Amino acid sequence: LDVRTPQEFSAGHLPGAINIPVDALGGRLTELDGRREVVVYCRSGRRSAIAASLLREHGHEVIDIGPMSAW
Repeated sequence: LDVRTPQEFSAGHLPGAINIPVDALGGRLTELDGRREVVVYCRSGRRSAIAASLLREHGHEVIDIGPMSAW
């Protein structure tokens, strides 16, 4: 799960990633399969940490890799 902006996503992203910006994530949680682990990342790690916290609050198992470069 790429939680960067659509512009950042279109400039490059990890294979198979879907883009839900962190600011929109709360309203789009139903788009994620609650039975699967979610791998989340962003540019620097700040937004992915926020997203990971929100996802965990809603029962998702999360792997936060932080910055995309960590992949």
